[in-house]
Parts: sequence; C-alpha cells; structure tokens
Amino acid sequence: MEAEFFDVWVRGEISGFKRPSSGHGYFTLKDATAQLRACIFRPSLSRVPFAIEDGMEVILHGKITIYEARGDYQIVVDAMEPVGSGALQLAYEQLKKKLTEEGLFEAKHKRKLPLLPKRIGIVTSPTGAAVRDVIKVLRRRFPSVEITVFPVAVQGEKAAPEICQALKHAAAWNADAGREPFDVLIVGRGGGSIEDLWAFNEEPVVRAIFQCPIPIISAVGHEVDFTLSDFVADVRAPTPSAAAEMAVPNQADLISVVKTRERQLIQAIRRTLEQHKLHCVHLARRLVDPRAKIKQLREHWENLNRYLLRAMDQVLLRRRQKLESRMERLDALSPLKVLGRGYSLTRNANGKILQSIRAVSPGDSIETQLADGTVHSKVVSCTDKP
Repeated sequence: MEAEFFDVWVRGEISGFKRPSSGHGYFTLKDATAQLRACIFRPSLSRVPFAIEDGMEVILHGKITIYEARGDYQIVVDAMEPVGSGALQLAYEQLKKKLTEEGLFEAKHKRKLPLLPKRIGIVTSPTGAAVRDVIKVLRRRFPSVEITVFPVAVQGEKAAPEICQALKHAAAWNADAGREPFDVLIVGRGGGSIEDLWAFNEEPVVRAIFQCPIPIISAVGHEVDFTLSDFVADVRAPTPSAAAEMAVPNQADLISVVKTRERQLIQAIRRTLEQHKLHCVHLARRLVDPRAKIKQLREHWENLNRYLLRAMDQVLLRRRQKLESRMERLDALSPLKVLGRGYSLTRNANGKILQSIRAVSPGDSIETQLADGTVHSKVVSCTDKP
C-alpha cells in the first residue's frame, strides 16, 4: 500500500483532533460512509496557517502508511487546505475573531496623531516603491521633519520577526531620554496578493503594533486591501502615500493659516486701539482742568472764611452785649452797692453773715463791713426786737 499510495488527496471532515506534547497532530478524517485515521507531524503542522478544529471540512495531501502496532493504515499528512475559503483566508478570519474578543481592535486603545511631528519612523522594505513614495510626500509636505527608515522584509518567513524587532527598536529608542523621540511610525508596504501581505496578518506583528507605545499608521497594500495590522493600528491609511499625508500637515497650508491669523490679529489690535483712543477722547472732554478746579475751591474757601469771620464777629458781639447786660444787672445787685446806700454786713468769727442774734453770744468777736471799711467788735449783749 505504501508503494502504491504515496501521493494522494483525500477530502473529508476532521474529527477528534488532538495535539499531545510531542507537537504532532492526530485525528480522524471521515465522511458519510467511511473514515480514515490521519497523522500530521510537527514540521508540517507548523506550516498550516489556520487553526485545525473538529467539524472542519478539508482536503489533505499525503501518503498512506501502515501502523503495524495496531494493524491500521493511516494517511500521513504534509499539506492541508480548507474546503470553500482558502487556508489563509480562514486563518485570517480565525485570528481576527480571537483578537476581537480580546479587545485589541477597540477604539479606546486608539491614540491621536501629533499635529506637528518632529521625527517619523518608517517600517518597510528599503528598496520598494512604498518607501520612496512616503519619503517623497513627507519631504514635499513638511521638509523639516526627520525621517528614519527601519529596513525590514515585508513578505516571506523573515518578515514578521523583522517587523516585530523594528517596532521594539523604535520603542527602545524613545525610552532613551537623551534622544529625539519618534512621534509617529508608518508601518506597511505596497500592494500584493494575500500571500504577499500575509506578514501583516500574523499574530506576533499584530500584537507588536498593539503593544508599541508610539502612535502607528498602518499602510499596507492598496485601498481595497485590509490586514489585521490595519485594525489594531491607531490609524489606517489606504496607501503608503496617504499615510505620509496623514502623518504631517502641509507646511504651505500652515504658513497660509499663520499669515491669515496674523492679519486678523493686527486688525483686531488696530480696532482695539481705535476704541481705546475714542474712549480717551471722551474722557478728556469730560475732564476738568485741575487749575480751574483748584481756583474754584480756593474761591469757595475764601468765601467760607469770610462768612465764618462775619459769623464769629456777630456771635462775639451778641455774647459781649449779653455779658454787659448781665454785668449791669449783677452790679445792681452787688452788696457793695447796697452798702453804699448806708447798709452793712456783720459776720461772726467764722466769716458767716449774721442773720439773727441767736447766732452769737456775749463775748463773741464780730466784724461789720461798711462801704468804706470794716469795724471789729465784741458782743456785750444780745437784745430781741421789742
């Protein structure tokens, strides 16, 4: 059997797939009427781009061998294709579903691109048309931007590891505070078949883009081409040239905007100055000359001073007249006036005016004040009125 059936194709449904620690795969291929044991060794299994699942209908290529320990015959598989969609398309859908469930494509992880990047890294083939287009557009739109190309393979077995390593290199560069960091990375290549673009669908590359701390623009293939790198990147560009246009603004447009803003600012300043000038003119018209104001105040003060002096003179005159009137009345009531008419005042030894004979006793000293002097006497006796 081994000599006759060494190059066969078999179609059927996978059942009971197992992959023990050896890394080989074991399963049964069956259809409605029969079944066939199958084995795929680790090297061949590693080349299968999709995940093998029970119930999957496939076409296998391999050779028939006899497993003598059980007396069974089996097919040793060296290639496998899914029925319907191609192997790569199936692998694409399977990985997309897995990463979507993990949340790698969610919008909350997307970062905004900087407005004015100083340094841009390009992860692509150094010899392809894509890198030339990107550099050309960057130089035309924003000549001052610094450009660094990370040369990598963009298809084949080396592509995915080299792309991952380039992203790690860029992140390590940014971790060094003494270097001008990369503000944006453009990752991609020109168009091609699904096989040509497959490196950008591989899980290590997709995860490396997700984990990279630098904003990334994915620019893989043409506008109709979609890879998993497009979904995980911060921004997806339809072409490498479009990625360059997204990465930097047009310097000529910026200069035009700045000049327009400058003109608007100058006009606004002029309007403001004119408004302040008019306001100052209005204030100047309302402003009184300080010298005239001082003159008015001085005249007012002098008037008040003259009024105050006149008022004081009148008050003093009235007070003087009132005082003279009271002095005349006081003088009229003065004891001296009375004494001048023949009356006298008698005081005891304590100087108290005597009003009754009972205030003194015989032998007391008394004095009598007359209009022209004082008489000192001693009481001999006291006699009541008859």
